Amino acid sequence: MLRTVEITAELTGLDESEEFHNLHWQPKLELSLDCFICERTGRTTSFEYGQEHANCSGDQKHPRHPAAARISGFDVTHEKDRLALRAVVDFWWAPFHDAKRDTRSTAMTRWIRLYAAYLCPQSRQAGTFSTQSNLVCPVSRICTCGQPLGTISHAPSLRQLI
Repeated sequence: MLRTVEITAELTGLDESEEFHNLHWQPKLELSLDCFICERTGRTTSFEYGQEHANCSGDQKHPRHPAAARISGFDVTHEKDRLALRAVVDFWWAPFHDAKRDTRSTAMTRWIRLYAAYLCPQSRQAGTFSTQSNLVCPVSRICTCGQPLGTISHAPSLRQLI
């Protein structure tokens, strides 16, 4: 059956001075999903916006393989000192039993990982960082030049739509 989830996250306290770092959400993410193809629970599934399918990390028996999932919406809102993200992810799910872990599959994800990127105006070097739903917040992110990039006040959230 088709499942749809909405993921939201935000960075606050952005510095919009002359030391602007062009901070932005990257159009990729990872979810922990139960994969009915390799019949394993808790697989890290990688998504990139615009791709027709995601990729399941698999295991030794079933190496990395396509997953019936995709990012169907990726919206970023940049306000005065806030950078918000709303992503919509569709994925197919079917019940199965993970024989290796002796557990039943579930249609809900266990965690989310999101990525952000920036360009340091001093060093002219690109940088990235990630945030995930099991992160203890608040967390401040700082560039290698010492400039604050922003604060993650709350871990990314997930809401099941279908």
